[in-house]
Amino acid sequence: MPESMPAANRSTLQTFKAKKAGASKGHKLLKQKRDALKGRFQLLLKEIVEIKLVVGEALKDGSFAMAKAQWATAGDDIAATVIERAKKPSITMKLYPDNVAGVSIPVFKLNHDVALDAPAQTLSIANGGAVIGACRETYQKAVIALVRLASLQTAFFTLDEEIKMTSRRVNALEYVLIPQIESVCHYITQEMDEQSREEFFRVKKVVAKKKAKLENERVQLLKDAAEAAAATPGASLAPVAAKEAALPAPSILEAEAKKDSDIMF
Repeated sequence: MPESMPAANRSTLQTFKAKKAGASKGHKLLKQKRDALKGRFQLLLKEIVEIKLVVGEALKDGSFAMAKAQWATAGDDIAATVIERAKKPSITMKLYPDNVAGVSIPVFKLNHDVALDAPAQTLSIANGGAVIGACRETYQKAVIALVRLASLQTAFFTLDEEIKMTSRRVNALEYVLIPQIESVCHYITQEMDEQSREEFFRVKKVVAKKKAKLENERVQLLKDAAEAAAATPGASLAPVAAKEAALPAPSILEAEAKKDSDIMF
């Protein structure tokens, strides 16, 4: 028996068959999980392409709006005034978990507090305030699109890593673990068949030897009876017949040998 192979018996065979059933079930579930992740992955990819186009348009509109605001304020730098009035952020972002086929995916959600926008609404009222307000709204839309893009990109990379890991597990089960278990089961089955053939051959040899021994005993009894009859004419042959009848039949010998074989095996 090879060192890497277990003992060849029925108990070990049942154990490895149970392992194979568990591995096959796990392989099926992991494939279903991988397919579900790939479906969501394709949807995310489509959404990312669409939101990237939206972000590009929003940033381009924001650049034009910023140029208009600079022109409306006669080229004055409004950045210092904006930074001075920005005490607290009116737009915040929180992280929430999402679940896809048992995989936790981070989702960014944007919260906008309109009350904190009051200081910015009175910016440059006398000199291009409406244009600056339009610029702020344009950039606000761009920020919302950027947050959405960041959420999709994070989910995209998370799903990509999870799909790779799940695919490695599926391939390991399909091409390594399950074939190894099948190889062990095949080896145990072959060994048990070989043991059965060896035991059958052993039983045949035992029965043949016992038959030969019984035949020799019958021949010896008949020889002794013939010598006794020759030495003592008129002697009865009943004791010899009784001894011969007491010898077991060949069928009984085969049954006993088969019974011993079943107990040993």
